Amino acid sequence: MSTIERALKRQKAEADKKASEEKANLDAEVAAKQNVVVETENRVAAEVENGSTKDRAYLQLNLDDKYFVTPNSIKHSIGEEFRAIKRKVLSNAFGPLSKTLNNSNIIMVSSANPNEGKTFTAVNLALSIALEQDKTVLLVDADVLRPNVMKTLGVTYDNGLMEYLLGEVDDISDVIYHTNVEKLRIIPAGKSHHLSTEMLASEKMLDIVNEFATRYSDRVVIFDSPPLLGINETAIMTNLAGQAVVVIEEGKTKLADISTAVEQLNPDMAKGFVVNKSQKGNQAQGYGYGYGYYSTESE
Repeated sequence: MSTIERALKRQKAEADKKASEEKANLDAEVAAKQNVVVETENRVAAEVENGSTKDRAYLQLNLDDKYFVTPNSIKHSIGEEFRAIKRKVLSNAFGPLSKTLNNSNIIMVSSANPNEGKTFTAVNLALSIALEQDKTVLLVDADVLRPNVMKTLGVTYDNGLMEYLLGEVDDISDVIYHTNVEKLRIIPAGKSHHLSTEMLASEKMLDIVNEFATRYSDRVVIFDSPPLLGINETAIMTNLAGQAVVVIEEGKTKLADISTAVEQLNPDMAKGFVVNKSQKGNQAQGYGYGYGYYSTESE
């Protein structure tokens, strides 16, 4: 056997060993997350039985592995795609760039126009981050004109963000819903109101966003925000969040709309793009994601 053949054989053995180790690590990660889910479900069941959940808002989420990121789906395409997105968001939220951003752990998810997949993206990004061992997630439905988070998750609720901002609910904690996903909390949009723009621009809203950004050092807050074009409420969110994730539907979103939408964003934000319903080869792969960040400094 020649020297080159021996080198190639050694490289192949090393590559096989590395692949085997990565698979073992991923299998261990899946098993650990599944154990956490089982433990959480058992704990919640015990709390329901003894009545300790009666004093807090609670949602039972029934998540289909085909459409949502769960411990069972993290090795499938949807889990892998959102893992890549999550890593970039978390890097900006807590890495070196975070020192240059205002409220780096506050992320607004939006799109140029309605029906381009922003709520699907916001929900699954939140679920993916909730699988992290050292992070908690608060998902806020801030699209108060066309709320869709709770519809997407298939759950009902009593009060939400607007009820708190209008003073109909005294404490913000009363509209933060715990879920059976241990590290995920949700604030629904609440009822539609003709003063929604004024409420989102109020001092009360600013105060709670600042509290969200600073109270828990490990918390990520994701706002499912209205579309960027023609909606006054979205302009308010661009001044509150440190990051923006803009969802683009391949073959639908016009380049001119993307350009105009980006112009609406705060220039000091970190900005990322999710390509939704991407075409791979000659076949549509459903929700496929391409993702990249750029910041003002790199332009």
